[in-house]
Amino acid sequence: QVQLVESGGGLVQAGDPLRLSCAASGRAFSNYNMGWFRQAPGKEREFVGTITWGGGSTYYASSVDGRFTISRDNAKNTVYLQMNSLKPEDTAVYYCAAGSVYLGARPSDYRYWGQGTQVTVSS
Repeated sequence: QVQLVESGGGLVQAGDPLRLSCAASGRAFSNYNMGWFRQAPGKEREFVGTITWGGGSTYYASSVDGRFTISRDNAKNTVYLQMNSLKPEDTAVYYCAAGSVYLGARPSDYRYWGQGTQVTVSS
């Protein structure tokens, strides 16, 4: 069992940066690939990006590629989502997830989920 807790969400203006954190506890965090997803009101959960268990590879959705960066610190059991040049369309609840699929981009690729953190980008 892995417990995940996201933090760092908030209200920002378009163009601002924001960094989300996801702290893990429970079974070995470093064994899992970590993903970030988001869900806007009335929309399906959307893939944002993922990082492999050792941090050696990442993969991003085209909508965020070049603006968002995922990193992880296995010593701190934490994964980060650095978001730059935020746009109003990035407004959503952001979730981190842990799973075993290499560079998985589907929610079903992940077994454990956090409760989410709200990010709101004003224009």
